[in-house]
Amino acid sequence: MSNLQTRPFTDTWTVASWDGYIRLIADPIYEQAKGDYYKGHMRIEMLPVSFEHGKDHVIIIFVVNLFTTLKGIPATGLDTTTLRKTGVQDCQPDVSYYLRERAQAIPSSTGIVDLDRYPAPNLVIEVAKTSLLDDVGTKRALYEELGVDEYWVLDVQNAQVLAYAIADQGSRRIQESQVLPGLTIALIEEALRRSRATDQSQVGAWLLTQFQSEG
Repeated sequence: MSNLQTRPFTDTWTVASWDGYIRLIADPIYEQAKGDYYKGHMRIEMLPVSFEHGKDHVIIIFVVNLFTTLKGIPATGLDTTTLRKTGVQDCQPDVSYYLRERAQAIPSSTGIVDLDRYPAPNLVIEVAKTSLLDDVGTKRALYEELGVDEYWVLDVQNAQVLAYAIADQGSRRIQESQVLPGLTIALIEEALRRSRATDQSQVGAWLLTQFQSEG
């Protein structure tokens, strides 16, 4: 695996052993990179985050946090946190949420989340600017096998959300969240569109009126 040490890796899946992948992501040069491992392949993402990607990342977190707060749903959100099944799978989703009885399942002192020991998140979200096809393809299959309940892909280019309910290692498109009942995908997309034309505090105020009007 010596070629793993010298070859530059960017947004592509490459055949690798688990040990080779772990050695690579431990290299200081990849300290700020996102790493994924699935079915004997690794993917290292080092592309800079665009302004649009960063904005939508914040908006989607705000939507979920505000909704769970107003609806009294216990929630613990994670930002780009490593989820790992040793020797099998590794991923760092842009956003993930543990909800209800899982909200306090992970001790605060935890580093990498060991999915051989702890449950998978209820909700995983990827923000896709240049990685849309990978996120709805390989990444979706990865999260299906991890046992995530629901997966959203936020299409930055089109201010759209592709949402999937996951069960029995398969998935289907949904228009309303199953893990956050009452939160429609159309409302999230409207919040994204509004964020293109106004600042985030105004989007937040609009979301607040929408959620409060629902009771």
